[in-house]
Amino acid sequence: MNDLTQPFKRLPVALIGTGSYVPEHRLTNADLEKMVDTSNEWIVERTGIKERRIAAPDEKPSDMATNAARKAMEAAGVTPEEIDLIIVGTVTPDTFTPSTACYVQANLGAVNAAAFDISAACSSFLYALKIAVQFIGCGQAKTALIISSEKLSHIVNWEDRATCVLFGDGAGAAVLRTGTGKEGDSAILASDIGSDGTLTDLLLVPGGGSAIPTTEANIHEKLYTLAMRGNEVFRHAVEHMKNSALSLISRTGIKPEDISLVIPHQANLRIINAVTSRIGIPPEKVFVNLQKYGNTSGAACAIALDEAVRSGRAKKGDLILMVTFGAGLTWSSAAIRL
Repeated sequence: MNDLTQPFKRLPVALIGTGSYVPEHRLTNADLEKMVDTSNEWIVERTGIKERRIAAPDEKPSDMATNAARKAMEAAGVTPEEIDLIIVGTVTPDTFTPSTACYVQANLGAVNAAAFDISAACSSFLYALKIAVQFIGCGQAKTALIISSEKLSHIVNWEDRATCVLFGDGAGAAVLRTGTGKEGDSAILASDIGSDGTLTDLLLVPGGGSAIPTTEANIHEKLYTLAMRGNEVFRHAVEHMKNSALSLISRTGIKPEDISLVIPHQANLRIINAVTSRIGIPPEKVFVNLQKYGNTSGAACAIALDEAVRSGRAKKGDLILMVTFGAGLTWSSAAIRL
């Protein structure tokens, strides 16, 4: 039995592998020009997005999550049997129950894992990271698989030009494991999460749940699709992402010049530029891939992390700052030594 009179010693946690998956089908701005009253110039100027990936009709979030997970596990060199914990962040689950994580567990054959979903919208990947760090740090798990997978094309109103141009589908994953604790080795240095439930009305899917079920009488209102008050979301995103990142920098003693690369939520290029300039990070230290994928919610920063690693933009020993913002409102950040 543990001696509860003694100080608790938290175990170090390392990120040991990343993976991602995006569907094959590209939906370009030129394609959207044929669907709604918009233009390539309007979309690029306001968001920076040029195209996004759209999942096939029979392609489920669990399928995308499984593909991303397998790549992360291969990179980490772990087998399905070694996985103790699977956390999937999603707002577009395969089914309300069971969890998408359970489908992924079955797909992988991860027979020893506990599996569950979380819902923190675009912040979900770093929320999952925070939770996994607690499990590993407390000795309740040794190897965790965290994933965010979204099929946002399923909940987009394709007649609303203000929102349909923004979102895409995809999945990203990472494997976390007990670290060495040695200086310079891979480690999750710190993480931060937060929320403000008084602002739920700024970005939401109002219908489709038990509060407002989809019925024959209201289906034409498309309450099961995303609704957003864009200008207010922009303002809060910049403020909370900035504050979360600066709080993390202050707590860890990191200086902005120590940061090798910032991987922000890939929602809007103007938000990214506003946040990174406020925390003193030059553009050449910011990883951006939203022009290819749009906003894939929680999967966005996970996909970006994997692309940064695989392209060589993020290398072993680098200090990575990740920061996100989403519906809820929620926000999150993490400082990671690769």
